[in-house]
Amino acid sequence: MAEAVERVRRLAREHSLRFERSIPLIASENLLSPYAKELLVSDLHSRYAEGLPGERYYEGNEQVDEIELLCLDLARRLFRCAFADVRPISGTVANLAVLKALAEPGDLVGTSRLADGAHISSAGFGAFGLRGVKPVYYAWDAERMTIDVARTREILRAVRPKTCLFGLSLFLFPLPIDELRPTLEEIGARGWYDGAHVLGLIAGGEFQDPLREGCTVLSASTHKTLPGPQHGILLADGDEELQQRLRSGAFPGVTSNHHLHAMAALAVSLAEHLEFGREYARRTIANARALAAALHARGFDVLGERLGFTRSHTIAVRVDAEGGGEAAARRLADAGIIANKNLLPGDTSPKHPGGVRLGTAEVTRLGMGEREMEAIAELAHDLLHRGRPASEIRTRAAELKRGFTTVQYCFGAGEAAYRYYDLVGRPPG
Repeated sequence: MAEAVERVRRLAREHSLRFERSIPLIASENLLSPYAKELLVSDLHSRYAEGLPGERYYEGNEQVDEIELLCLDLARRLFRCAFADVRPISGTVANLAVLKALAEPGDLVGTSRLADGAHISSAGFGAFGLRGVKPVYYAWDAERMTIDVARTREILRAVRPKTCLFGLSLFLFPLPIDELRPTLEEIGARGWYDGAHVLGLIAGGEFQDPLREGCTVLSASTHKTLPGPQHGILLADGDEELQQRLRSGAFPGVTSNHHLHAMAALAVSLAEHLEFGREYARRTIANARALAAALHARGFDVLGERLGFTRSHTIAVRVDAEGGGEAAARRLADAGIIANKNLLPGDTSPKHPGGVRLGTAEVTRLGMGEREMEAIAELAHDLLHRGRPASEIRTRAAELKRGFTTVQYCFGAGEAAYRYYDLVGRPPG
């Protein structure tokens, strides 16, 4: 068994070294700050705190209660809302808590199709299926990569879902919630926003403001454009009855212990975003638009051209001409550019989609700017269009990355430089 332990440690080191030398462009990933990361290996990891601060089912939680109350206060301040719950342990668990609170089995819930960018939690094989709700799909404008407002109004009036979910996994542009708000009020539907991908952009004031535009509930994960731990969050305005339903949805609905180490790391990340989030969000979006324009200039089919490609951290590229999403993503990864294959409008197979998804949250967190976005686009062009060998591109990617290994937009950045291998030791060689 000692051999198994050493193998796991070795594989973790190899993984860390790979990412240290690669360009990370997964839109759903980001990096913790040094102060947030240290909390993940604190004694909080080993403890339980079911219930609410001051109303626990376990003893020994005095400090935990203070941390959670501070985390809740920071969340309400950052998102300017009346209610927060930081007990969901992931974005999907947060979505399940909302479904537990707002929907009964058999209810109709509005959402987007997976091929139009929706997250798998709104599919029949995801959280929707677990709760037993039935999706009502919005009409989609593939050219503008957003909801078709006029046709969706007709659908909502005809079907009258109880709740309408707005939120995407391929999230290029703000969704037209404000335009659909009168229709939601007309049919008595509650607006719900899954802001997992764009949470940090919302908090930074650089995307949209769903709680002011027609949604009363915002659920999210906390490790994408909000560069926190892998955790979840619920945010809301509304009356005490709604707040209590959300609390009960979180616990005992879908969580028991809520991973106290991650909750504490989230408190640090929220405080850091209050300090640095606006500039970080602005630069993340600027980098995404620069990378999209650079790829487009080199002949890539970047979606959303009509509206400037993106207003978020995410870029969608149709790569049918480059062999399809699966092959293109694998070739990029072999060359040190880490992205993912992704469904695009019109695709039917999630295993063999026509697109790749790129995100700039992590490279921005490491200090890259628009000049580096040009360099990344040139690497992709040389690999996928000019046929340069993966080994050459991998070497150039590692050279580009060498100057960007320290987390920024956080406290302690200058005194505790982030290293990809800082918890498991540097790999040999």
